[in-house]
Amino acid sequence: MSHQLPDVQATSPDVTVGLSQVGVTGVEKLVKIARDGKRPLVFTAEFEVFVDLPAWRKGADMSRNMEVIDEILEDATREEAYRVEEVCGEAAERLLGKHEYTSRAEVSMAAEFMRREETPATDRETQHTVDIVASATATDEGTREEIGATVTGMTVCPCSQGMSAARAKQTLEELGVEEETITEFLDEVPQPGHSQRGHATLTVEASGDPDVDLNDVIDVARDAMSARIYNLAKRPDEDHMTYEAHADAKFVEDCVRSMAEDVVSEFDHLPDDAVITMKQSNDESIHQHNAHAERVVEMETLREEVDGEQ
Repeated sequence: MSHQLPDVQATSPDVTVGLSQVGVTGVEKLVKIARDGKRPLVFTAEFEVFVDLPAWRKGADMSRNMEVIDEILEDATREEAYRVEEVCGEAAERLLGKHEYTSRAEVSMAAEFMRREETPATDRETQHTVDIVASATATDEGTREEIGATVTGMTVCPCSQGMSAARAKQTLEELGVEEETITEFLDEVPQPGHSQRGHATLTVEASGDPDVDLNDVIDVARDAMSARIYNLAKRPDEDHMTYEAHADAKFVEDCVRSMAEDVVSEFDHLPDDAVITMKQSNDESIHQHNAHAERVVEMETLREEVDGEQ
C-alpha cells in the first residue's frame, strides 16, 4: 500500500535564521551554442545553482533544483539560439517560479572555450584556451545576466624597463655615441624589462541580455595587456611577441585602465546601470608574490571617467 513520504525540508528549523544561498555546485553539463553559418560550439560547463531560504523553512528542494537545471540544459543542447548567459537566465527564472518560498535565484556557469586563430608572424593555425563565465540572478523585479572571460597574456614591467634604458643610455654615452643617435636607438629598440604572465578578467552584467558578443569581450581583455601570447610560436612569432610586449610595457594598473578605455569604446551601447568588472593579475617573475588590480563600476561612471568628466 502506498503512503505519502513526509516533507522534512518544509518543516521549521530549530534555529530560525534565513540563508542567502542554498543549492548545488559542481553540476557538469554538455552545452551547445549555435553560430550563424558555422558549426555550433560544444563544451562541458560546470554550473552552480542557488536560491535563498527564509528563516521559517528547514531546507530547499535540492531535487527540484536539479530537475530545473536538467530541463533547461537539455533544451539548450537541442535548441540553436542560446547564449550561455541566457541559459543561466532562463534557469534562474524557472527556479524562481518553482520555489514559492524563495525571492532570489542564482545560476552561474564556468567552462573552457577553445578559439582558433593564426600566429602573429607566420600565420600558422593554432588554438587558444579561454575560461568563460556566465551567471544570472532572478528576482521579482527582473533578471540580470552576466557574461565574461578570463584570458592569459604577457606584460612587461615599465619600471625595470626604465632602469634598463638608463643603463643602456649610460653605456652608449661612455662609448661616445651622439645623444641624438642614442635617443633614436632607444625609441626604436625597446629595452628589456622583467616579463610576467598576465591574467585578465572582464565581465559585463546588465538587466536581461548584456548584448555583448563573447568574442569581443575576449579580445578587449587580451588586448589590455602588453602582448597576446599563442600556443604555437615559431621563431618569428616569438620575436613578434617579445618585441610587442616590450614596446608596450604596462603595470598591472595600466592593464585595468586600458581595459576600461576599450570597454567604453567597444560597448558604448550598454545601459548606464550595466556593471563592468575588470581584473588583472600578474604572475611575477622576480618576486614570490603576484600583482593584482581591479575595478567594479557602472557603465555611466566608467564613461565619465574615461572621457575625463570626473
